[in-house]
Amino acid sequence: MKDGTSTEALNVLGTALEICGCRPMTGWYRDGRCRTDARDRGRHTVCARVTDAFLAFSRSRGNDLSTPVPAFDFPGLVDGDRWCLCAGRWIEAMQAGCAPPVILEATEMSTLELVDLDTLKAHAFAH
Repeated sequence: MKDGTSTEALNVLGTALEICGCRPMTGWYRDGRCRTDARDRGRHTVCARVTDAFLAFSRSRGNDLSTPVPAFDFPGLVDGDRWCLCAGRWIEAMQAGCAPPVILEATEMSTLELVDLDTLKAHAFAH
């Protein structure tokens, strides 16, 4: 895992799932990776580089990701942070025209059960 990848899960490109982000720490398991399991009803599998527009959209949907929550050691997200999003929320944001760019290499393969690869590629973050 020295290269920032995990052999336990694959990304939407079929290669090893890369780390999405560690500042702040993200992921269902809070290990920096957008992995999931049966307990993750939100399916936090989309690695995105959040934008101000998306953060405002998410807040309008009842999920404020920008306000710090010290009790959970959560500093709040700002434009440019990488975060594992719920696949359904990312799709909602896409339909509303404010989907944040996706980091394909860090987006878990099961996301393809909800959104096709061409759509994800059309919203890919240009490194």
